[in-house]
Amino acid sequence: MDISLILQSVVSGLLMGGLLSLVAIGLSLIFGVMNIINFAHGSLMMLGMYIAYFLFRFLHLDPYLSIVVTIPTLFLVGMLIQKVLINPVLDAPHINQLILTMGLMLFMDNCAALVFGNADYSINVGYTSSAIHFMGISVSITRLLASCFSLGMNLILYIFLKKADLGKAIRAASQEPRAAQLVGIDVKRIYLLAFGIGAACVGAAGSVVMSFYPVSPHVGGTFLIASFVIVMMGGGSNLMGVFWAAIILGLVESLSQVILMLPASLAQVVSFGMLIIILFFKPTGLFGSVTR
Repeated sequence: MDISLILQSVVSGLLMGGLLSLVAIGLSLIFGVMNIINFAHGSLMMLGMYIAYFLFRFLHLDPYLSIVVTIPTLFLVGMLIQKVLINPVLDAPHINQLILTMGLMLFMDNCAALVFGNADYSINVGYTSSAIHFMGISVSITRLLASCFSLGMNLILYIFLKKADLGKAIRAASQEPRAAQLVGIDVKRIYLLAFGIGAACVGAAGSVVMSFYPVSPHVGGTFLIASFVIVMMGGGSNLMGVFWAAIILGLVESLSQVILMLPASLAQVVSFGMLIIILFFKPTGLFGSVTR
């Protein structure tokens, strides 16, 4: 087997894993703080992609610059969803929460289909087809930028949660919400911020992925499934574990297409097979975590 082909697959997997980590970490943050499985997470990414698309089409704003709009917009949308829809069912049975977020996903996707139609929309920036070539490997500029941006966002979020007082309050509310409330932390405000930050993360991912991935009303489903696999592999609320799980997933899906000669449409079969094996032997995921 050609070694350059394997190296190309490794690089592609690392880049995709870096991007998926930002999507999955937003989902993991919401789950870790509120113990909510947000089925509408992919739909929020779809919204971010549409915002980036129309900013490019009408204002000629580069998708990487559109994050100045998508991040605050999705942050506010996330807080609105949490305040109006999620907050009333926080103490309800989990099945109620699941049905609510699934209903929100279907509502958002079908509204997008009604307004924009089912066609795929893509953009062509000046560097869309540009690539860096070395040692027989070709690295797409758009995918490299998207991955680097995602890694930067992950680092900022990690430092914020570890060092900032507000970040420590979010972690406290995640681990022991009642104890956090007793020491003066406004847990309801923390829930608003956590959902907003999670939505902002996936909105930012939507902006950067728009440079090489077309948007359609149901595009979020693809990223949602990958995010669920990553979060379960990484340990649920373990953000660092989720990051490494995203890298592993990107590598596995990319290498399976080369080593096993699988088409791209069947790459997820390997991912789900790996997830089943991992959860069978280690139900807490590869890196484990403590969830409430």
